[in-house]
Amino acid sequence: MLLCGMSGAVQVVSRRWWSRKGEQATTAREQAGHLLRQCAVRWGCRVLHLFDRGYAGAPWLGELGRAGVRFVMRWPKRYQLLDSTGSERKAWQIALGKRAWGAPRLLWDGQLRKLRQTSVLALPVRHAGYGGPLWLVVARRGGEPWYLLTNEPIESEEAAWQVVVAYARRWQVETSFRYGKSELRMESPRLQQWEPRRKLLLVVTLVYAFLLSLLEQEHDLLRQCLLERWSHRTGRRARKTRAPLYRLRWALSHLWQRYPPACISRSRQPGHPPWLDRLPAWLLWVLVFLNLCPKSSG
Repeated sequence: MLLCGMSGAVQVVSRRWWSRKGEQATTAREQAGHLLRQCAVRWGCRVLHLFDRGYAGAPWLGELGRAGVRFVMRWPKRYQLLDSTGSERKAWQIALGKRAWGAPRLLWDGQLRKLRQTSVLALPVRHAGYGGPLWLVVARRGGEPWYLLTNEPIESEEAAWQVVVAYARRWQVETSFRYGKSELRMESPRLQQWEPRRKLLLVVTLVYAFLLSLLEQEHDLLRQCLLERWSHRTGRRARKTRAPLYRLRWALSHLWQRYPPACISRSRQPGHPPWLDRLPAWLLWVLVFLNLCPKSSG
């Protein structure tokens, strides 16, 4: 589970693994439900949960209703809802012919890396799997619209825009998930036994959380120095990337190949100058980033 605000980096807040085999056999939906209840107890209504189309349907809506959390869910256009008259219709049919609210605005598309003209409208709906009132927020931005189902009360145009902008932030979460699955190989550990696999994934999660923490604003100077010296790129796309996770991993790999982590250990190592062990940890890291830390002769 990842946590992100309207700005800033994504953070790892919880992670669970599951398998269909062995004594620990379970399902992805059971583990997702456990995480949802855990978040409901910890944060209540202070966070807004974002879900893509894979969660759309009565079973997950029932889980959300029992947890009592705020949510925004991408709803497939062919899935049915109850409109204001109680008739069951597909999402695209409910929004067909309805005028957008207010003037269009420019919304940043993280996938295409450009601003797109977007208009919104919201319609009250219901679903048999959810006991409370729901709203269908439609974002028209050229091509297929977004149909966003939410339990947030939409009484004004600004409230509808808040839902759309919040869902647009999900691209930061998508890129972070993709990095964990592809670059860190979280979906394909080469271990068959449950306990060794769990330990490996715990270590990978720590690495994952560390890399994401380097995207925080407070680490801008260190991150820029690390990328410039150890993973330099001249292309505009690489230099303008907001979450350069791939370059960060490569840069750290090059850095630690040049200066193994033992050179910043607090214990004395053979071949290290005596003054190196007396420096505080933060200053050692600064020396490493500035390429001034002496290389170990051992």
